[in-house]
Amino acid sequence: MKGRQVIWTGPGVVTVEENEVKKPGAGQVLVKSRYTLISPGTERAFLLAMPNTSIKFPTTYGYNNVGEIVELGEGVEDLKVGDLVASSGPHCEYVVVSQDRAIVIDQEIDLRRAAFFNMVAIALQGVRKAQIELGESVLVIGQGMVGNLALQLSRLSGGLPVGATDTEPTRLELSKVCGADFTFNARDDDLARKLADITNGGPAVVIESTGHPIPVNSAFQYAGWHGRVVLLASTRGETEKVNFYRDVHKKGLTILGAHAGVRPRHDNSKGFWNWNADCKVALDLIASERLKIEPLISHEHSADDAAKAYDLLVKWLPEFTGGLLKWDNS
Repeated sequence: MKGRQVIWTGPGVVTVEENEVKKPGAGQVLVKSRYTLISPGTERAFLLAMPNTSIKFPTTYGYNNVGEIVELGEGVEDLKVGDLVASSGPHCEYVVVSQDRAIVIDQEIDLRRAAFFNMVAIALQGVRKAQIELGESVLVIGQGMVGNLALQLSRLSGGLPVGATDTEPTRLELSKVCGADFTFNARDDDLARKLADITNGGPAVVIESTGHPIPVNSAFQYAGWHGRVVLLASTRGETEKVNFYRDVHKKGLTILGAHAGVRPRHDNSKGFWNWNADCKVALDLIASERLKIEPLISHEHSADDAAKAYDLLVKWLPEFTGGLLKWDNS
């Protein structure tokens, strides 16, 4: 059986090619993709071979896949053909997934929104690590997809007030739509004072979600006394001229690295849930509409037009927040 897959043939070069679909092995399922979601920051960084990335071309990529099980491998018992599942499968028409990494989706959920499950889970593990208490102020630096979701999850966790900074006014407007209590342009020369005024001396929690090295310094500077700084985005490049005494040591800050890959493999503990558990919560939050996902869907393309979607991503247009690829041509 033949299928289609998105291939990165070189830095910044994307095509869609035919491939031979593999049969599922023992403990695996074959999934026919309905939608895959482009992860803007990470996929752009790897596609362009930016610092702190390690991709060998040609390659397939992606990790936000929702689709329907069409074949079971030997020994699969808890799943059946016809089940809708979410997985970290790449941008391919058919993906083979381990049964324990296929998360069953409610048949009633909008699959366009469900495709955001892994991005929600990525933001969620960062917010969990912050251990926000009711009434603590939170600032999220950067309002791309992950930053916006981190802002929404911080509000659900009891953060008050919860605000955002970004250099793009359109993204700040989207933050307001999604529930931000305050927003500021990151280029505001008086930003540190304004943040201190609105958060009574500085945010208790600052979540850095831009992926750029310079705002890491800003996160340290903005955080309040004994604050927590969560490095949620994967920083591409080196942060220079950090005054650790003034901005970290003297203020008693706690710095939390929140890469999604450091989750526990099996058991959950406070602030550290495994991938399956976080994904199930993410899907429940999406299904119950406690998260605003629809405003984050900025672009939708047929999978055959994936190159057009990635061209928009490479140009880094501020309005590109969530790009869906649709695999079902019906």
